[in-house]
Amino acid sequence: MIIFKNDEEITIMKEGGRRLRKVVDQLMPAIKVGMTTNEVNKIATELIKKGGSDLSFNKVKGYNWATCLPINEQVVHTPPSERKLMDGDVLTVDIGLYFQGFHTDYATTIVVGQNKNPEISNFLEIGKKTLEKAISQVVAGNRIGHISKAIEESIYGKGFFILKDLTGHGIGKDLHEDPFIFGYVSKSIEKTMLIKPGLTIAIEIIYSKGTEKITYEENNDWSIKTSDNSLSACFEHTVAVTDKGTLVLT
Repeated sequence: MIIFKNDEEITIMKEGGRRLRKVVDQLMPAIKVGMTTNEVNKIATELIKKGGSDLSFNKVKGYNWATCLPINEQVVHTPPSERKLMDGDVLTVDIGLYFQGFHTDYATTIVVGQNKNPEISNFLEIGKKTLEKAISQVVAGNRIGHISKAIEESIYGKGFFILKDLTGHGIGKDLHEDPFIFGYVSKSIEKTMLIKPGLTIAIEIIYSKGTEKITYEENNDWSIKTSDNSLSACFEHTVAVTDKGTLVLT
C-alpha cells in the first residue's frame, strides 16, 4: 500500500533531510585512510545524536548501526566493522536519520585517500549523473517506470550493470515502504504507478562494473556483494512530490 504524505508530514521530512545532509557534510571530510568503518559509524552516530535527531537504520530489526559501509565489491547493507580503509578503497556511505517519526535516507560513494584511478572516478561520476536523471523524472503525471527507464538507459548505456535484485523504495514512518523503485524497466511503463503529490521515495542507483548478480558475503548475515567481486557503487536521495513541485529532501 502506498502511503501518501500530507504537507505537514513532508515539512517534517524536509527538516529531517536537512539535518541528515548536515551530518553528511560533517562526516565525509572526517573519513581518512587507516580508519575502521566502526570509527566512521561512531562519528556518524555522534553527529546524528548531537543534532537532536535519532538513528534510522537501527530501527530495522536486527540491524544495530547508524550506517551501512560497503567497500569495493560489497554493495549494500554491510555493517561497520574493524576493517581498515585503504588508500584507493571505494567506500559507500549509506546513512539514514529519524526525526519526529519519519525517516530520510541518503547514500554516496567515494574513493578513500589520494589514489584516484580515472576509470573509477568515471564509474562513480556516471552514478551521480544517473541519480540526477532519475530525479528529473519524479514529476506528478509521470510514472515510476519513467524513473526506472532513466536509470536503465544511463547505466547500461555506459557499459555498466544494474544490480536488479536491489531497488529504491518508498519512505516515511517506515524506512522501507511501497513502492519499489526498480533500476530497470520491469514492465510496460503505462502499467507502473502514477506519480502524485504526497509521494515520498528513496531513489537508489545501485550498479556494478561487471555483473547484474549479487550474493551474500560469507560469514555475514547482512552484507551483499557482487557475485563476480567487481566494483559496485550506490547513490541515493530521498525525494518528495508536492503540489508545487518535487523536493530533494537530502
